Amino acid sequence: MAAAGTATFDGSGEPAGPAESVVDDPGRAVLDLRRAGRLAVDYPRLGALLARANEAQLVRAGRLLVGIEPDEVLREHPGTPVIDVAVTGHGTLGPLEGSLAVEAARHGILLRTAFSAHGAWLFDLTDPDSALYAARPDLVLCVLDPMAVFDEVPTPWRPEDVAQVWETKLGTIERIAARLPGSGAGTLAVNTVPLLRTFTAQLLDLRSRAQLGAIWREANARLLRLAEKYPSLVVIDLDPLAALTPAYDPRLSTYADAHLSPQLLAAYAREATHLARHLAGRTKKALVLDLDGTVWGGILGDDGAEGIETGTGPRGAAFTAFQRVVRQLASQGLLLAAVSKNDLEPVRGVLRDHPGMTLTEDDFVRVIANWRPKHLNLAELATDLNLSTDSFVFADDSPYECGLVARELPGTAVVRLDDEPALHIERLLHDGWFDTRELTADDRARPERYREELERRDFHDGFDSLQDYLAELGVTVHLGPAGEADVPRLSQITLRTNQFNLTTRRLQSPDVEEWRREPGREVLALRSADRFGDNGIVGAVFLRHEGTTTHIDNFLLSCRVFSRGIETACLGAILEHARGRGADAVHGHYRPSAKNVKVAAFYPDNGFTELPEDGANDGDGDGTGAAAFRHGLATIPAPPAHLTLTTSFEGSAR
Repeated sequence: MAAAGTATFDGSGEPAGPAESVVDDPGRAVLDLRRAGRLAVDYPRLGALLARANEAQLVRAGRLLVGIEPDEVLREHPGTPVIDVAVTGHGTLGPLEGSLAVEAARHGILLRTAFSAHGAWLFDLTDPDSALYAARPDLVLCVLDPMAVFDEVPTPWRPEDVAQVWETKLGTIERIAARLPGSGAGTLAVNTVPLLRTFTAQLLDLRSRAQLGAIWREANARLLRLAEKYPSLVVIDLDPLAALTPAYDPRLSTYADAHLSPQLLAAYAREATHLARHLAGRTKKALVLDLDGTVWGGILGDDGAEGIETGTGPRGAAFTAFQRVVRQLASQGLLLAAVSKNDLEPVRGVLRDHPGMTLTEDDFVRVIANWRPKHLNLAELATDLNLSTDSFVFADDSPYECGLVARELPGTAVVRLDDEPALHIERLLHDGWFDTRELTADDRARPERYREELERRDFHDGFDSLQDYLAELGVTVHLGPAGEADVPRLSQITLRTNQFNLTTRRLQSPDVEEWRREPGREVLALRSADRFGDNGIVGAVFLRHEGTTTHIDNFLLSCRVFSRGIETACLGAILEHARGRGADAVHGHYRPSAKNVKVAAFYPDNGFTELPEDGANDGDGDGTGAAAFRHGLATIPAPPAHLTLTTSFEGSAR
């Protein structure tokens, strides 16, 4: 229990225990931590502390967090994900520094941020020898504002002049995007640019205003479409954000050369941090919903199916709108589950038969209705799905349930709803928990595959031993070179897989493609299926051949297919493949993280011996934090008897 006068927090902003109190001003609480020299020590607490901070409190906290050194946090919490971010742009971006810092703290990641000189974006991004590229950032934020265009139009100007400047800018951005792969920069994020009334009002005739509006919107549309053509480019659309907050402050623009308002930059920072969180492998995979007061109004046990609110009436329509958004999210590969304090059969009756329901039982991978504490149900659900509770977002209208889940399962993101259903949608979507760079066919098939996984578990319960179960499961595995069409999925595996990820190195699609095409390197895709269906691509292996040594620079496997012998079978095939190429040894590389401890002994358990520290070259050239293991290829194990393995690369056919 906390000491007297100390407040601790959970993801709902509620106190973590009955003897503790809620902080009224999170900004002041951050100041107290800073004065006590405890920001680095208490960094993991900041997300919960700031969960319900208002805009002014976030601004204050952000200013205090700017000075925190990532290395100080890493000394206290070495598993904290770090993303190196370079920030460049046209105007003054001072407010962005604090906004990025506070958003990173809210999401439990660190941003090692470097800001370029004022107005340096063209030099930074067009000169391949610039300091920005030399720093090899994971993410580049290029913040464009309206003056990036209007600073270059003549006086007086016409819409045609604006079109000409935009044409030049778009050409420059496209050339930058085309050169990004291999440039040293990871992902480049640019933004659409809001059109301010300050400029439209300078045209006296409405026809010219319409022409300017069309030119501006067409330019932004072309910018957005560049992301379809260049995988290393992301475009953050400011139009939806500018619709919710002032985009421009004339005094700041005139006196400080800051042409986007602090409020808009704060909203931009939130979106940019969602992208950074994804690059750090922290995208959530499952949404778990309460039912009473969340999916429908009223209490099913008290009001009966005929008394709950959904489908009709103002409040019923609000709950229906929320259900429609949830169903939209689930259609894109999000795993949807329900955990409710109810009896199961009445819940199933509502999901199956209620005429006002948009969501049905088929939309959920699992519906849990009982009277156990919800955090216990969530932990059991995570086990059933072979996921960590860190993969969950939990939404409930009860402050008590939100507080309990956040305290007991601190990795679970908690979305606190209340008795106003019209706000459910905004609160669920606010933090972009499920944002990803690109959806693949595997994403859309994910819910069905997890339903199959639950059927496998039910099937497993009918056997006395694991071996009997595996023998009847009929597992088939194929390992072979990745094709171009596999690249987005393989990139996604590196970004989203944390447990069976031997180095936790995150790769964007261009990185995977570069590895696939580079001489002396291979990217292998691992596919599996069984009696319940096709699992698709469930793993990846990154090989590097140097002389008579083959390096396994990374080996990844989806948590959906753990404990089936797949990893052992594929490792044997890799060893045989290396021997077929003339190698006399295979080195496997491991870099520890907070999530991959369970595979720390993977190589020793499969016949590898650890190399001295100076042999632990993990492919980055420094071996930092890595261990390396060697297999001499004298004896290569056959795949497990219950599994059928095929390979398609020369020298290892089985």
